[in-house]
Amino acid sequence: MFEFCTDPGQLDRLAWMACYLTTTKHMAIYWSVGTVLILLAVTAPAALLMGFGGAMAARSRIAPVSWLGRAYIMIVRGVPDIAFFMFFVIALDQFFEYIRHEVKCPGWTEPIRQNGNFLVCPEAKLPLSSAPQYIHEIYGFTLAVITFAIIFGAFAANVLYGAMRAVPQAQIETAEAYGMSRRQAFRRILVPQMWVYALPGLSNLWMILVKATPLLFLLGVQDLVYWARELGGAKTPRFTDYPHGDWRIWYFLALLVFYLVLTRVSEIALDRLMVRLTRGQATSGGEAQRKAMIA
Repeated sequence: MFEFCTDPGQLDRLAWMACYLTTTKHMAIYWSVGTVLILLAVTAPAALLMGFGGAMAARSRIAPVSWLGRAYIMIVRGVPDIAFFMFFVIALDQFFEYIRHEVKCPGWTEPIRQNGNFLVCPEAKLPLSSAPQYIHEIYGFTLAVITFAIIFGAFAANVLYGAMRAVPQAQIETAEAYGMSRRQAFRRILVPQMWVYALPGLSNLWMILVKATPLLFLLGVQDLVYWARELGGAKTPRFTDYPHGDWRIWYFLALLVFYLVLTRVSEIALDRLMVRLTRGQATSGGEAQRKAMIA
């Protein structure tokens, strides 16, 4: 906060706004931008890894493994994201608490489920009620990352599975005819080429993931949506230094601009990645690059 902010009531409009936007509360919304970016940075590779594993399982020659991979893709894709998100977070939270309950409270005699409530011993609660706020934030963030990875991993698995099938089978057979094992052909022939076919679908999935980050708000994580609502609402006596009316429209407009900028930057990065991947490939994109070089 600036030195001239000691008496907000004596400030003109511009100085008042400068002080208002640099309060401790507003620093929280700036930090929440980092929360969103960290979520994307962690969840995207985790979901891609889940998707790759799901796609490999779906195309496995071992029937039970293939059934498991296909079931994972079908079930997660068939349930609305928000319903699965809320269900899985609750289920995962209760699972962790149940494991801790069995370890920390072996002598507990009361039933865990009582009248629809899930009750474990106080030592098994996650996080503990005495834990500081940042522990609650980290725990909710971790649950969100796991859930996002599972949900978007299923969509990524479907995209990657289709991309693997798009690579001409003749190339795999040719590689095997030259002495490559199935594993070598998969790693050297199939995987490098499948990204060209997968990237358009993965690009759309990335955009959906970006738009889904406000779901953190449903877990109580203090993300951009939480602070936009909190800071934009009409100020109560808690904020007597900087009172104002209902400014949520301006905060959510700033939120809109942030996501538009983020998606635009993503589009530019993904377009450049596509150009790099299609260079030298026998695809329409690679052919367009070859003709451009000749011209």
